[in-house]
Amino acid sequence: MAAEVLRLGVLGSGAGSNMQSILDAIDAGMLRAEIKVVLADVKDAKILDRARVRNIPCQWLDCAPYKTKLDGEAEQRCIQILREHGCDTVVLAGFMRIVKPPLLAAFPNRVLNIHPALLPSFPGLHGWTQALEYGAKVAGCTVHFVDAGTDTGPIIIQHAVPVLDDDTPETLHARIQVEEHKAYPEALRLLSEGRLSFRGRRVYIQ
Repeated sequence: MAAEVLRLGVLGSGAGSNMQSILDAIDAGMLRAEIKVVLADVKDAKILDRARVRNIPCQWLDCAPYKTKLDGEAEQRCIQILREHGCDTVVLAGFMRIVKPPLLAAFPNRVLNIHPALLPSFPGLHGWTQALEYGAKVAGCTVHFVDAGTDTGPIIIQHAVPVLDDDTPETLHARIQVEEHKAYPEALRLLSEGRLSFRGRRVYIQ
């Protein structure tokens, strides 16, 4: 059976390097997907520049008055924009806000996030720094489906990296990002190919 062509809506706040890795995988024929629209909660986020270079529709999403979540009118506007562009899957790519149940209900089991730690360890901000300060010997990244919690959704795949004795937060984060750029397209490919199934909270790869 041919892989489904995912119609992606991307939400981001920063540089958009994970979105770029998805675009690179699409260009290389490794992922059957199309990014239909990019939304950012920061006016001058570089992820918007990356979208403009590729002529991908994009815009700033004003999330006021909330600082850390996508809620209220902004959330409804976000859902409307994603639907208007025909999106069937939502990709959080460095989106620094908690998404709420209405968005999750609008795209059930189709909202994905990547986190720079091996969940369930070190959720929240700066997972790589948390791992380093804790003294972990292994760090990494996790691609997961999003639920109503913070970095608590069902895990799809994880990539690990060793924590070196001379690591700083910057060097460890850089190595984790290399793996992020492999893991996100891989998880989306599995979704596209219909190879992900749920048993309770667990995600199985067929």
